[in-house]
Amino acid sequence: MSTGRKGEATDGHPSVVLKLSGHTAVIEPDRFTPGSFQLVVDGTPQSQVNIDHPDELFFEYIQRIGHVIDLLGDPHEPITAVHLGAGALTLPRYVEATRPGSRQQVVEIESDLIDLVREVLPWDKRAQLRVRHGDAREVLGKLPAGLRGAVDLVVVDIFSGARTPKHVTSREFFALAAPLLSPRGVLAVNVADGPGLAFARGQAATLSAVFPHVIGFAETQVLKGRRFGNIVFVAAHTPIDLNWIPRLLANGPHPAKVIEGAELKAFMAGSLVATDETSTQSPLPGRTVFQIGH
Repeated sequence: MSTGRKGEATDGHPSVVLKLSGHTAVIEPDRFTPGSFQLVVDGTPQSQVNIDHPDELFFEYIQRIGHVIDLLGDPHEPITAVHLGAGALTLPRYVEATRPGSRQQVVEIESDLIDLVREVLPWDKRAQLRVRHGDAREVLGKLPAGLRGAVDLVVVDIFSGARTPKHVTSREFFALAAPLLSPRGVLAVNVADGPGLAFARGQAATLSAVFPHVIGFAETQVLKGRRFGNIVFVAAHTPIDLNWIPRLLANGPHPAKVIEGAELKAFMAGSLVATDETSTQSPLPGRTVFQIGH
């Protein structure tokens, strides 16, 4: 059982004070979508799940990662996936719903968060889904040897509150994840940044130092550095099918833009590769961007 203080938030929703971070995690029903729930950690919405329709994705960047999942292999074909950062297991549920029979590993450092989600928003017991507790970087080095070179999808969506810790933003961290990928495998990284995009540009440079093929995509105004938001970077050992690009753009959310090739090089020009010695956590968004009151 969790050693966090589990109980109810002031508004009566299931909650827990997370033992490691001290953040409060709350699961709230979506007022507009019956059967849908939102996980809020430290005032920041982190996941949204529709229990009855797990193939429905809500957050913009999660929808974009969902489009990448849809393009892997043949439609409905089971895949092998590793999710670094659990939240409410939105994407593992999506993979199981759209590609039943997939093998999935989920890594989450906050064990009491998993306990809360398992109790309030249980997932399909038929899913081949294993949850591993621990720091994502440490667990990467302990995954079964059989996963090396066999993983079709690695998702990096790691947050402590509203920020990504610096030890999972470095070249050394991505180098630990790289050997997992199968020849067709991709690494999808959620990067949150604001005007100027200094952090995102550095993450593009860092991924490009580990993987020969990288693309990025997001809402147009975010990529122009005009507002805080999320950029999804996709990295691979083998060329990313350029036929993906029009499909990623067409599938939305709109307006969307993909950067690759010369445009990606221009995007990250002058940015330094983040190492364990120089890496930083992602910037803190203004409280009006993602955070909500209770």
